[in-house]
Amino acid sequence: MKKALVVISFGTSYPHAMKKNIEACEEELACAYPDRKFFRAFTSSMIIRKLARRDDIHIDNPQQVLQRLKDAGYRDVVIQSLHIINGDEYEKISQQVEAYRHQFDNLQLGLPLLSCIEDYEQLIDAIKHQSPELKHDERLVLMGHGATHHAFSAYACLDHMMMARKLPYVVGAVESYPEIESVVTRLKGEGVNKVYLMPLMLVAGDHAINDMASDDPDSWKTVIQQAGIIAEPIVQGLGENPLIRKMFVDHLANTEVVEEKVA
Repeated sequence: MKKALVVISFGTSYPHAMKKNIEACEEELACAYPDRKFFRAFTSSMIIRKLARRDDIHIDNPQQVLQRLKDAGYRDVVIQSLHIINGDEYEKISQQVEAYRHQFDNLQLGLPLLSCIEDYEQLIDAIKHQSPELKHDERLVLMGHGATHHAFSAYACLDHMMMARKLPYVVGAVESYPEIESVVTRLKGEGVNKVYLMPLMLVAGDHAINDMASDDPDSWKTVIQQAGIIAEPIVQGLGENPLIRKMFVDHLANTEVVEEKVA
């Protein structure tokens, strides 16, 4: 029986970020499944079009890769998402996978990074591993993407768990709550003198480079500096963190265990 491993991410058009984050996760998953042929897919149609136009690189979206595998005679397919939360992008993947379920003998989809309380605990440990050493008046501010989906609450949940543990980390989101304004208010209230900015995203791409670390008037670095706090960006995606990569491998392995128990 032909067996495949598919790794699905939002994607990126930055080659260095691709290598350090997405490819690093893909390689670790592929090593965990040496008996399966590896395939890649992106969920961002904008990035897929950009790579095709700019670099003549052609990446499948999830539906295309599933159809390709079906046509090639693959009957056993496991899929791991590299998305952070169970939001719009992951729901689209789930729906597309479900539409193809009857086309394969075995078709499994691993959960995104934050899917249960143990995931939050492991992510906090991974952030500790990635964080610079902080003084009493310093904080690590993590920039999440945010979402209009109800799963945006994951960012506030993570922030609350770290606050309850009295950890010097603060979570904000570009497109939802907690907003940068509430983050700045909290930093000033705690008498913070300096922050390190790091993306809470798989890839340090456009948001990290432009919305977080640039000198643009509305970037997080600029907004925080205008509040009288020193801001030092760390342009490094979560995919560079070995503990995060292991979480994705474990998620797919756990999906297989669940499937075996059901069977």
